Amino acid sequence: MGDAAAASAAATATAAGPSRTRGETKDPRTIARKYQLDLCKRAVEENIIVYLGTGCGKTHIAVLLIYELGHLIRKPSREVCVFLAPTIPLVRQQAMVIASSTDFKVQCYYGNGKNSRVHQEWENDMREFEEFYNSNSVERFPRVFGMTASPIIGKGGSNKLNYTKCINSLEELLHAKVCSVDNEELESVVASPDMEVYLYGPVNHSNLTVTYIKELDSLKLQSERILRESLCDFKDSQKKLKSLWRLHENIIFCLQELGSFGALQAAKTFLSFDGDKLDTKEVNLNGNTSSFAHYYLNGATSILSNNRTDGSHAGSFDLETLEEPFFSDKFSVLINVLSRYGLQENMKCIVFVKRITVARAISNILRNLKCLDFWKCEFLVGCHSGSKNMSRNKMDAIVERFSSGEVNLLVATSVGEEGLDIQTCCLVVRFDLPETVASFIQSRGRARMTKSKYAVLLERGNQSHEKLLKGYIAGESIMNEEIDSRTSNDMFDCLEENIYRVDNTGASISTACSVSLLHRYCDNLPRDMFFTPSPAFFYTDGIEGIICRLILPPNAAFRQVDGQPCLSKDEAKRDACLKACVKLHKLGALTDFLLPGSGSRKNKVSTTNNSSNNKVEDDSLREELHEMLIPAVLKPSRLKLDCLSYLHFYYVKFIPIPEDRRYQMFGLFVINPLPVEAETLQVDLHLARGRIMILAHKFQEMCLKILLDRSEFISPHVILGNDVRLEMNSTFYLLLPIKQKCYGDRFMIDWPAVERCLSSPIFKAPIDVSVHGSYSPNESLRLLDGIFSKTDVVGSVVFSPHNNIFFFVDGILDEINARSECSGATYVEHFKGRFGIELSHPEQPLLKAKQLFNLRNLLHNRLPETTESEGRELLEHFVELPPELCSLKVIGFSKDMGSSLSLLPSLMYRLENLLVAIELKDVMSSSFPEASQISASGILEALTTEKCLERISLERFEVLGDAFLKYVVGRHKFITYEGLDEGQLTRRRSDVVNNSNLCELSIRKKLQVYIRDQQFEPIQFFAPGRPCKVVCNTDVEVSLHQMDIHPDNRENCNLRCTRSHHWLHKKVIADVVESLIGAFLVEGGFKAAFAFLHWIGIDVDFNSSALYRVLDASSINLSLMGYTDIAGLEELIGYKFKHKGLLLQAFVHPSFSQHSGGCYQRLEFLGDAVLEYVITSYLYSTYPDIKPGQITDLRSLAVGNDSLAYAAVEKSIHKHLIKDSNHLTSAISKFEIYVKLSNSEKDLLEEPACPKALGDIVESCIGAVLLDSGFNLNYVWKVMLMLLKPVLTFSNMHTNPMRELRELCQCHGFELGLPKPMKADGEYHVKVEVNIKSKIIICTAANRNSKAARKFAAQETLSKLKNYGYKHRNKSLEEILNVARKRESELIGYNEDPIDVEADISVKMKSHEEKDADIPFQNTETSFTGSSKFHNQIIAGDIKSGNHDVNNGRNNQPKLATQSGCLPSETTEKSNKKMYHGRAKPPSEVVVEMKGTSATLLECHSDAKLQKKAAQEHAAQGALWCLKQLGHLPKEDVRA
Repeated sequence: MGDAAAASAAATATAAGPSRTRGETKDPRTIARKYQLDLCKRAVEENIIVYLGTGCGKTHIAVLLIYELGHLIRKPSREVCVFLAPTIPLVRQQAMVIASSTDFKVQCYYGNGKNSRVHQEWENDMREFEEFYNSNSVERFPRVFGMTASPIIGKGGSNKLNYTKCINSLEELLHAKVCSVDNEELESVVASPDMEVYLYGPVNHSNLTVTYIKELDSLKLQSERILRESLCDFKDSQKKLKSLWRLHENIIFCLQELGSFGALQAAKTFLSFDGDKLDTKEVNLNGNTSSFAHYYLNGATSILSNNRTDGSHAGSFDLETLEEPFFSDKFSVLINVLSRYGLQENMKCIVFVKRITVARAISNILRNLKCLDFWKCEFLVGCHSGSKNMSRNKMDAIVERFSSGEVNLLVATSVGEEGLDIQTCCLVVRFDLPETVASFIQSRGRARMTKSKYAVLLERGNQSHEKLLKGYIAGESIMNEEIDSRTSNDMFDCLEENIYRVDNTGASISTACSVSLLHRYCDNLPRDMFFTPSPAFFYTDGIEGIICRLILPPNAAFRQVDGQPCLSKDEAKRDACLKACVKLHKLGALTDFLLPGSGSRKNKVSTTNNSSNNKVEDDSLREELHEMLIPAVLKPSRLKLDCLSYLHFYYVKFIPIPEDRRYQMFGLFVINPLPVEAETLQVDLHLARGRIMILAHKFQEMCLKILLDRSEFISPHVILGNDVRLEMNSTFYLLLPIKQKCYGDRFMIDWPAVERCLSSPIFKAPIDVSVHGSYSPNESLRLLDGIFSKTDVVGSVVFSPHNNIFFFVDGILDEINARSECSGATYVEHFKGRFGIELSHPEQPLLKAKQLFNLRNLLHNRLPETTESEGRELLEHFVELPPELCSLKVIGFSKDMGSSLSLLPSLMYRLENLLVAIELKDVMSSSFPEASQISASGILEALTTEKCLERISLERFEVLGDAFLKYVVGRHKFITYEGLDEGQLTRRRSDVVNNSNLCELSIRKKLQVYIRDQQFEPIQFFAPGRPCKVVCNTDVEVSLHQMDIHPDNRENCNLRCTRSHHWLHKKVIADVVESLIGAFLVEGGFKAAFAFLHWIGIDVDFNSSALYRVLDASSINLSLMGYTDIAGLEELIGYKFKHKGLLLQAFVHPSFSQHSGGCYQRLEFLGDAVLEYVITSYLYSTYPDIKPGQITDLRSLAVGNDSLAYAAVEKSIHKHLIKDSNHLTSAISKFEIYVKLSNSEKDLLEEPACPKALGDIVESCIGAVLLDSGFNLNYVWKVMLMLLKPVLTFSNMHTNPMRELRELCQCHGFELGLPKPMKADGEYHVKVEVNIKSKIIICTAANRNSKAARKFAAQETLSKLKNYGYKHRNKSLEEILNVARKRESELIGYNEDPIDVEADISVKMKSHEEKDADIPFQNTETSFTGSSKFHNQIIAGDIKSGNHDVNNGRNNQPKLATQSGCLPSETTEKSNKKMYHGRAKPPSEVVVEMKGTSATLLECHSDAKLQKKAAQEHAAQGALWCLKQLGHLPKEDVRA
């Protein structure tokens, strides 16, 4: 249900399920009138649109209908009722009425009032009402009840047919019947006001008013001059100039409408809120405002205060002063009307005006008039009116005061017509005429008390105003007659009303709404400060009626549409707009909901009140829980330790650097063979007995306990083999010591060493332990836990309880005992003094021992250079220990064995990761063969994040893959969607390459299980013999890995469970897609990367015929050849174009619209994408050692707008820019002058703003080369190197001083303060403060540009900090480049076959015609429609018959038709045949066909002539002129 006159809903209110309250059930029928009940009954039976005036109780009919159909939406039903309203106040008002009148729960949905909400947001809101949402289909339309005070939109008129069409269009749109109530029945209930017309004028300004206008115009020019001199930033100055112009125009309007006193009040009103709202940023150091607005307003106040009578200076004044020029005649009439009705009892009045400024001024004046002191006046304006707005709370307060009688006169804008619950009043005055029939009816409806009046002020003798008012009155009468005469049988009788409907969504558009939709489309096109896109309309009188030609902006999907002949201009305009909307939808520029696709203009939309909650949800979902894949080859399968088994053996060789260590040789034993890329040596090993497998397993368990859980060895007894049952859910492999046989290269397991270790007393039951009974000084030692032979002690692990340290015993020092001296004291004295231990056997030789190491992550990416202390720590360090202080733990566990075992966990962790990468490679290879070209190590690098802190990381691959993905997706969107503008293309590309989509695609392919995102932590190294004891399953998963804890505070975020769960950021999952693309690019090229993209689900393929259409369509720009030197431009670029139209289009700014072609914006989009990739490729290949973040920084410097603009000026290609903007020309000129100055001269001047257009043409030029070469990146590479040669040296690298200062302060922990800029004397005063341990450094700077001032202040602060010795701990980008290893640059991965564009495109098009049969190739205004030959067409005409000089420059340029062949278009042949009159002969035509690389058909039409020969000659003149401009004829030989 909703306002039937609303083109689109701005807000919705939903009612779902009853919310019963205590007490009686609410029944709205008890207060309903008879006609309301009758209409409700009809609404129950069929869809209707109730046509009733304001105040007739339409909302209560809706409430009655909700009540009657309540059984359909009460629970358990999932149906809902949706109430649509066009404004936010109306949504809130209607929601309150429904909630107070029924027992239903009401929920409001609306935007922030400034911007409408996008369709996706409404979809998301409606998702909770799934039943309603899914039922909105063609098969099941929802029930509809509409309410309106006027079923037509616009000014109306006296043409009954137009009204009938509008009503039929509304009925067709809503599938409902418009109906009303008999006037006699309404009049008995609702009073209708008497309309009175009061004449004023005619407007004839006095001499003093004219003088005021001249003085104010002079003041405006003076203010403009001051403003331009004080502001160097063009964008800022344009914004402030527009603000000044609006101020001036408002003051002049008030002067003409209200008189000089009214204008004075308006100026004072502006001053009253200017200091607070208009220019809050422009405040000087003393707190006084010095803005341009104050200068102008103070001057205007001074001018308007002159020549005033003394009495008028008082706070209130007499009626005698109300005459010209102080008050206008129109305002005097208003005073008389208010005086006439003011003394009536309980009088309330609303005065309607158009402008907010007028409302404020009138309200201020009326408050101070003594003669009207019985009126208590307030003004009422909208909530979103810029600096003159009114808060919603204040609006509600004023309406409440009006209802209570505290205020009895409102001066209101259109906001008071509808949407606010304003109490009925006795008098409504239209100070300004209504703009629409609906406005007329709604404002009149506010006066509905008995004997109320509707007063209209009308200028005497103004026929247009009189006609407009009569049209409103007649229009209402026609509507009443039309609706009263209708029956249900003639519903949807459209009377040739054109409606376009989208089948899959049900969205439709009629001629009535086509104009507003087209303007909305143009408003969404990309724009800049030099160009505002808008449509233009031209009309031609034909035989059958008026034809409207619609010209769209240069950056639109197409340029021109001709409507059908119609009886009026308005009808012709609507018809042309409807055709344009249909065409825009077919081209994809309008969505299937017939709304402009989201483009470059950003809408800041405030959604529902749940937005903050949504943000919290988004934050909590930054990470998701995923399993890590366990390599299949390491899984235990059905292995049993006590059965016969066959294992695969791999020799692990350790190469010490330097060779000062010894390592025990170890072997890896696995059940399944390792993949080829993971193996080094394979030996089949047959183990004869199962007991040996158990022995090997226990040995591995012992080793891992010593390495990771050695605290268990403090106790005298350790049990092995208790956790075998946990082993089967994890990996299985054995790491055993091996030795080389005396002959050949055969290896064998060192079983004696294994058995010797496991025979240690600690592993035996206490009852089985036997201690040596006798002591022999030469063969045994007395240890803490008994007497042991020296052979058992050497090469064993011992524990010293006095310091809780484990040691390897490397040997026995026979020449040293405890009585020997060390560092000036004996060992006996040392242990007694430090530990309080009295040695009992000081005569025993000491043990040479090395402390057991703590296991480290040896994959950690440590810096290659180490300090001297770190170097000492890496040396082996031995200590001397008295044997009696040591307890023997493991016999035969030597230092060499321990050294080898310390390396194996890191090695196995890397091996597991490599095996995972190999599995992913196998999965991809089974789907596309190109994956087999990629190495497993490359895939592993693409799966390993920076968080792992290893020597490999995905980031470099990711930078390359990200740039490539944007390029190929952008290319695909450019070719596929020919009707989309730059902003829409950017959005389409973003929909594909954004992290959310990439994450979703990645999860579909289960890539998340392969990702390695945690650094190796030895304490969490689990292997056979040390299983993970945190058993995870679906029952305990949530409790083990809690999701509602913030990642930064999550204690168990790194908890390792049996299913290897870990938390992954969605961005990480998306980054892996890009890094894999980069890996495929580097190792397999474009073709391999395309195969991967196809596998992951990203479509980048397109048919070559689409490129041919784009190339052929570019010929429409050939009419611009006279605007630039093509050959000279090609020489500057270093590339010769086959399709000159592409080159011309690349240099057309959207402000230039004097041709039928497009502008550079789409090419800029394509060029930006390819330029980002080739620059990334250049940096990636040239600097192989720099970090990915540094590549990104360098790329930003290279492709930034400033750098590209410098390159454009250096190469002088900016001189070829085709534009139609004096401001842009001036901005480019200033920038060019600055660029060509020396560095010393630049330091003395402020840098002017860099026009974005200069950087844009470099990108569009690159895009044009890409298309013209058939996507041959080799040509693009060469052009890029030539155009950007001065940029790519990075010799003049200018980093942002503010960024450098922030990084320096963060590096040293300084507090950086940036107070708000203050303005004084036309300059911004900026202060930068740095707090260094309570010492504050303050630097200031002043400049007319605030950004420049802050830049200078930051530079001075940096200099001071560096003079104090504070420098970056990290090298600057410039320093890094100076020392970075540099290689020859190369275009990475390009092995794609370019599309052949050398041959005749028409031949190519013919070969692709059957393949692209679904693409319409309709050629506008040509008799060759449907021919298989694809050609360009140029139409010349409108050449004056009296001028036979065809060489007459640009004034005789041909008018070009729309793009032929590249865009589907309807023929306008019928329309063109009607464009001649009287007895003149029909136009003649001359057709010339030119064959070549791009076949062109030149078709020239003449104007209508009285003689056939004259028409033929006229057409021939146009053909000759075109041939000369296209270069087919020499200029000197062209004759008429």
